[in-house]
Amino acid sequence: MTLYHGSYTRVPEPNILSPVHMVDFGMGFYTTTDREQAVKFTGKFAKVGKDRVVNIYEYNEIAARDALSIQKHSSADVDWLRYVVANRMGRGVDRDFDIVAGPIADDFVYSVIDNFELGVYTEDEAIERFLTYRLTDQVVFKTEKSLGYLKYIGSEEILS
Repeated sequence: MTLYHGSYTRVPEPNILSPVHMVDFGMGFYTTTDREQAVKFTGKFAKVGKDRVVNIYEYNEIAARDALSIQKHSSADVDWLRYVVANRMGRGVDRDFDIVAGPIADDFVYSVIDNFELGVYTEDEAIERFLTYRLTDQVVFKTEKSLGYLKYIGSEEILS
């Protein structure tokens, strides 16, 4: 499986880094199967005068499945919502997983999650809103062991 990672630099040797702020799936190395999502992510670097680079990896999913503990959220359901909210609130709930995969929470999704956290939406109302929206995916490598199943292929500088 081909995965992409948006950055401001080439990342031939990924690392598990703590995020500056609380993110969907907690600490880890974030990738996506959607190249355009990775390109979109690099936009924040351009705003501060940095380069825009999409790193490309090959993920040996079949071998990883047999050797690692993997949590997969196939859709933006109640379990996914609770997991994202817990991570955003700094209550990391994934210490037993090497890899976590599932939908990515972009600006639209964050708005819904914020309203859920404020009590404006119930869980069911939040999930109903997610169902009408195209969510891209993310695959997060959470342990050094998991990074062994990720092979760097190359990088692409985004010029526009």
